[in-house]
Amino acid sequence: MSRLYVVTGAGPVGWAVTEQLAGQGHRVRILTRSGSGPEHPLVERISGNAGDPELLPTVFAGAEAVFHCIHGSAYTAAAWEAELPGTERAVLEAAGRAGAVVAFPESLYSYSRPDAVMTEAGPRDATGGKRGVRTRLLRAREASATPTASVVAGDFYGPRVRMAHGGERVVAPILAGKNVSVIGSASQPHSFTFVPDLAAAMIAAAQTPSFWNTVWHAPTGPAVTQRQLTEAFARAAGMPAPKVRVLPGWLLRGAGLVSGDARELAEMLYQFERPFVMDSTLSEAALGIKPTPLDTAAAATVEWWRQQG
Repeated sequence: MSRLYVVTGAGPVGWAVTEQLAGQGHRVRILTRSGSGPEHPLVERISGNAGDPELLPTVFAGAEAVFHCIHGSAYTAAAWEAELPGTERAVLEAAGRAGAVVAFPESLYSYSRPDAVMTEAGPRDATGGKRGVRTRLLRAREASATPTASVVAGDFYGPRVRMAHGGERVVAPILAGKNVSVIGSASQPHSFTFVPDLAAAMIAAAQTPSFWNTVWHAPTGPAVTQRQLTEAFARAAGMPAPKVRVLPGWLLRGAGLVSGDARELAEMLYQFERPFVMDSTLSEAALGIKPTPLDTAAAATVEWWRQQG
């Protein structure tokens, strides 16, 4: 049966969610500032601000679920704090009045014991900076009267993923026959999530009321090193494995003394200097979704990059 869903944001996650929902035969309204989004007969693209309490009731009317896939305008704690809580509050209030559940993509930033393998039951009490913002957002969702489902993912890779450790910093140089630079370490295991798997998990969680008001993990394959991820992209591209250069943490932290961008990146170095591993076994069993094999996902990623010219 065709249902109506709303997606906010047309980044990699919002785009993938929209495509998958439309592919299932559902109607989708996608709300972005620019009115962008997939072109599909079942997709209605709407231009507007997802934090506008006057617009949201009209956009959300009749929706079964809202997939809130908007992030901050800048990768800084200040931008996140200024923008995200208010927007999420407006979305939750409007969705609640419309009788819709809200599904969120979530990161591992709030996990307060990242040196251990992170599971769905792991503590999410991190404080300070961007990590603290994510913790507070999760708590606000938990306290909301509107049903929610948060789906946690590792670092993204896949179609439309550009500004990411598994995006243009790796794939673009490989396709250009250049060396690759990574931060922290090229030999520590790290969890990377294929964005279409995250989208599928968000949809499954939103469509099943018994899965609401829970934090799930997106189906994520075995952790790989940044070098291994690079090699997978090179295999998919039919290119020789590039030389991998490492930007050491001490250099990035030093640059952070004079560069705000470097400082924000240095805050997350703990994820790349030591093992940073999530486990999605429980969620995979509950949601009935397995992660896409690395080589298959890498091939889809490389193909999308090649289509961009």
